[in-house]
Amino acid sequence: MKLRKLCRLFLLVALLPLASCNGLFEGIYDSPDDMPDGDDSGFGFVGEGSAPATSRIYIDATSYTSWIYLDFHNRKATALEIEEGEEAEPLEWDLAIHRYDAKTHSGLVLASGLKELSEAAALTSRPGGAWTADVWTTDKISIDMSHMMEGYIIYAESFYNPVLSGWLNVDTSEMPPIYTLDPQVYIVEFADGTHAALRLMDFMDKAGVKGYMTIDYIYPLAF
Repeated sequence: MKLRKLCRLFLLVALLPLASCNGLFEGIYDSPDDMPDGDDSGFGFVGEGSAPATSRIYIDATSYTSWIYLDFHNRKATALEIEEGEEAEPLEWDLAIHRYDAKTHSGLVLASGLKELSEAAALTSRPGGAWTADVWTTDKISIDMSHMMEGYIIYAESFYNPVLSGWLNVDTSEMPPIYTLDPQVYIVEFADGTHAALRLMDFMDKAGVKGYMTIDYIYPLAF
């Protein structure tokens, strides 16, 4: 597999035009500090999905300061902290998740419009459409929300995939934010030419805490 060179991540402060009402944003964003203590052995590539012939990934993406790297070839999930300077990455990975943002390892993503993974499994050829590569961003990967009431958020520079990151829309024009899950199937073409079909099933745990991602998938997807 051809590996992309490691990206350097730098902190960027971006000013946001926010209201200054005291307490306006208190309690609307779940914090990792509020997460219940527990064994994390239930995270990663956890087994069967909700539909026949599908598998499931369950990850704790509550942290704003880490990427969860997913290796579909070896069914392995690795969490790495975002730090100023050179950012380490696993040698082998296919997708990475930061909160609800996603990036690929030199891959392409298609919003298929399909509603079920079984429809993706029935495809007989690579579907046409807008296959989208990652783009470089300086104002998407938020790593510090603590200064929101002061009018700014701290971001990390990174690649991210604007199509796959659309699987959950967070509308902050109203408070509390409105979360809208996109139920369609996303198809990812990895760097080695293999494909996976993904569907975001949930972004909360059983207690309703946001940032716990349940992803059903088919890999490899044979055309």
